[in-house]
Amino acid sequence: MAVERTHWEDLPEPTRATVEKYAGRVMRAETVSDGMNSAVAMILETAFDKFFVKGLKRSYPRRWTQDMEWMIGPYVSGISPRIQWRTTEDEEWDLIGFEYIPGRHASYEPGSEDLEKLLDTMRRLGRLICPNLPLKTAESRWKTYVDKPEDLRWFVGERLLHTDYNPLNVLVSDGRALLIDWAWPTKGAGWIDPACLILRLIAGGHTPEEAEMVASGLPAWKEAPTKGLDAFFTASINMWREIAEADSAQWKAAMLKAAQDWHNYRVRA
Repeated sequence: MAVERTHWEDLPEPTRATVEKYAGRVMRAETVSDGMNSAVAMILETAFDKFFVKGLKRSYPRRWTQDMEWMIGPYVSGISPRIQWRTTEDEEWDLIGFEYIPGRHASYEPGSEDLEKLLDTMRRLGRLICPNLPLKTAESRWKTYVDKPEDLRWFVGERLLHTDYNPLNVLVSDGRALLIDWAWPTKGAGWIDPACLILRLIAGGHTPEEAEMVASGLPAWKEAPTKGLDAFFTASINMWREIAEADSAQWKAAMLKAAQDWHNYRVRA
C-alpha cells in the first residue's frame, strides 16, 4: 500500500525551519509521484543547492527504513546519490536530504541500454567490502520462506547486497546507473543480488532465459550454487505469494508469476 504524499507547504513550520537550517532557504519545492514508501519525496531548490528529500513521520511503523539509508549511505556514495543531512532533532518528521541528481528511472525492457549501465554498477557493488554494521543477513531475511531451514546455509555470505532491484530504485543519469532506496541493505551471498535482478527482469518482460543471459556478465552470478538457487526459487515464490495475497496490486502478482516462471524454466532446463 502506497504511503500518501505530504507536500512541502503541508509540513509543520518547525519541520520546514529545521530543513532550511541544513539546506538553506527553500525557493522552490516539487513533490515527486514515483515511489510508494515515503510520505515525503520532493525536490527542493534552495538558496545554496538542490536536494532530493525523502522521509516519514517518526510515528510511522516503517520509519526504521530511514535508519537503514542513513547508516549505509556513506559506504555506497560512489554508486548512489550522496546523503547530505538528516533532521534528527525534529520531533515529528524524519527527513533525509540527498544530493540532487537529474535523471530517469531505468527501463527493464528487453534490449534496454540501461541494463549494461546497471550491471556495471552491480559489479562495483560486488567489489565493495561489506561494512561492519548491524545489517540484516540474507538468511534472516528469507528464513520464514524457505521450505527447509537447512537451505539457509546457501544464503550466508560476506557481500553487501541491495536486494530491491525495482526499476524505480535505479536512477539513470549521465551515462551511469545509480542505486537508490537502500531500505534493505543486507549481508549475504553475492549471487543473491543478481537473482533478485533476474526476477525483476522477468517481471519486466524478459523470458527467464533472456534474464539469465543479462545477468551472466556478473561475476557473482557465475558463483550461484544450484541448490542455493533452488532454495531461492522456493523462498521467492512463497514470499511473493504472501505479498500478493495481502495486496492485489498488479505488480505484486507479476512478481509472483515471475518467480514461478523462473522456477519452471530451471526445472525444465
